[in-house]
Amino acid sequence: MVCQKISFLCSLFIQKKIAFTFPMKIYNQPARNEWESICTRPTFSLKQIESQVQNVLNSIKEKGDTAIQKFTKDFDKIDLKNFKVSTEEIAEAENLVSDSLKKAINHAYQNILVFHQSQIETVKKIEITKGITCWRKSVGIEKVGLYIPGGTAPLFSTVLMLGIPAKIAGCKKIVLCSPPNKEGKIHPAILYAAHLVGATDIFKIGGIQAIGAMAYGTESVSKVYKIFGPGNQYVTVAKQLIQNEGIAIDMPAGPSEVAVLADKSCVPSFVAADLLSQAEHGKDSQVILMTDNEQTANQIKIEVEKQLESLPRKDFAQKSLENSRFVILKNRQEILDMSNFYAPEHLIIALENPEEAAEHIINAGSVFLGNYTPESVGDYASGTNHTLPTDGHARAYSGVSLDSFIKKITFQSLTKEGLNQIGQTVIEMAETEELKAHANAVRVRL
Repeated sequence: MVCQKISFLCSLFIQKKIAFTFPMKIYNQPARNEWESICTRPTFSLKQIESQVQNVLNSIKEKGDTAIQKFTKDFDKIDLKNFKVSTEEIAEAENLVSDSLKKAINHAYQNILVFHQSQIETVKKIEITKGITCWRKSVGIEKVGLYIPGGTAPLFSTVLMLGIPAKIAGCKKIVLCSPPNKEGKIHPAILYAAHLVGATDIFKIGGIQAIGAMAYGTESVSKVYKIFGPGNQYVTVAKQLIQNEGIAIDMPAGPSEVAVLADKSCVPSFVAADLLSQAEHGKDSQVILMTDNEQTANQIKIEVEKQLESLPRKDFAQKSLENSRFVILKNRQEILDMSNFYAPEHLIIALENPEEAAEHIINAGSVFLGNYTPESVGDYASGTNHTLPTDGHARAYSGVSLDSFIKKITFQSLTKEGLNQIGQTVIEMAETEELKAHANAVRVRL
C-alpha cells in the first residue's frame, strides 16, 4: 500500500469531536522501498557551524585560559576568573542536595557499579604451542575527559555513566567539565555525583570551549587522551573536529531517539509514556512506534495526546513529535526488520514474548524488554550505560562500557624452543615480503 502521511483514524476523531492536533506522521503498511525515507532522522547542517566551531578551537589552542574566559563570557554570559571547582564548592553542593536525591544517586551508583564491574576481564595466558605464550591485558586510559551538559537539563546521571567505568578502568586523571549557570556555579547534583565517582578535576566550562580545553590543555585544564559525553550540535561538531586531529572520542553522537515495537499485548499508556520520555529531551529528538495493529496504534495515539498536555516540557516534546513517526506494518517480522533497519539508540520491545523477539535484534544501542521495562530505567539506575550510539550508528558502534575506558595490550613470550618452532615460518614470510631485516632478527637467534 502506498505510504500515507495522514491519520488512518481522522474520521474517528471527527466523529468523537476530538480536536486533531496530533503532530506525528502516520504510515500505514509502507512498502520496503519507503522505509529509508520514513527512518530519516531530523537533519541540521553541521557544515553551517563548522567554521565557527573551528575558530573557537583554534583560539583555545593558541590562547588557553584567556580564550576560555572570553568564550565563557560570550556564550554563557558569565565572567569567570577561575574555572576550577574548589573543595569548598563541592562541600557546599553536597549540603544543597536533598537526602532523597542523594539516596537515589547512591542507589543508581551501586547498580551501575555492579554492572560495569562485571565487564572486567581476567588475564588469560594462552600457550599457543610449546614455548610460545600470548596474552592480552586491559590498561586504563591514563587521562580522560568527561563533558556533562547543564543547559536545558543538568545531566548528573551522565556523570555516573561516565565516571564509574572510568574509575573501574583505573584512569588516573578524570577531568570533568560542565557549563556554569548565571551565578558561575555548576548544578549541585552534578558536583555531588562528580565527587562520588572520583573525578580528579572539575571545571566550570561548557560547550565548545570545554571540548577545546580538554583536547589541547590550558594553563588550568589538563590535556586528555579521550573525550566522552553528549552535547548540543556545537559540542558534537567540536568533538568531530578534534577527532580529526587524532584525539579520541567516545562515538559519533546526535539527538536522542527511541523506537517502540508494540502489538496488542502492550499497555498503550506505558508506550505513550515511553515515547514522550524521549520526545522531551529536545526539539531534534525522534521517536518511532512500529506496530502491526491499527487499534493499538489508535489507543497509543490517544494516550500520547492526553499525556502530552501535562508535561512541563510540552513545547520540547511537541516539536520532537513533528520529527516522529507511527508506522503500521503487516506483521511481527516486518516490525523486527524495520527496527534493525532503523538501528535505534533505545529500543523498547512491547511485543508478546519479547525475549524471543529480542533474539532477532542485531542493530540497537540498548534494548528494553516487556511492559515493565521503561527506557527511563536505563537512563538512570538499572545498571546499563545510557551513553549510546544515535543516528543509525548502532549498526557499527556499541554504547559506552568499561571497554571504552581501557586499551588492550597484547603480550607474547617465546623460549628458545618456541622460537625454533616458529622461526623458519617467520623467515619465509618476511623474505617473501622482501623485509630482510625482519628475517634476520629471527635468523641471528636460531
